[in-house]
Amino acid sequence: MEKFITNSEAETISLGETIGKTLKSGSIIALYGDLGCGKTAFTKGVAKALGINEITSPTFTLVNEHLNGLLPLYHFDAYRIDAQGWLDSGFDEYLFDDGVCIIEWSENIESILPENTIKVNISRDLKISDTTRIIEISR
Repeated sequence: MEKFITNSEAETISLGETIGKTLKSGSIIALYGDLGCGKTAFTKGVAKALGINEITSPTFTLVNEHLNGLLPLYHFDAYRIDAQGWLDSGFDEYLFDDGVCIIEWSENIESILPENTIKVNISRDLKISDTTRIIEISR
């Protein structure tokens, strides 16, 4: 496991970009963390590494497809649907596509994620500041 500390949204985006540069076709990133912890900021960095500039949270659409980068990027929000609901929706077809999948609220569908999923846990460290994040990455 790798552990990083970021002290601003810009640093979280930069770390996401660094990780994004290591990804290949078929990579899956599962994001874990509370509301507002920086999951979308991390995703913006990954997207930047793939040449994609416009990222918003897919909260009300479940998935945002970004097909204009070096690789397709599929950005999911698993907050509202359980694992069976995702399987029924055809979600697994994205997992085995040539793009990169990033899934926010992955704890809700962890049982259906493949073994090769990169897990990224983001938490706040309020003892330091309200912008400090601890980011742990398991590959």
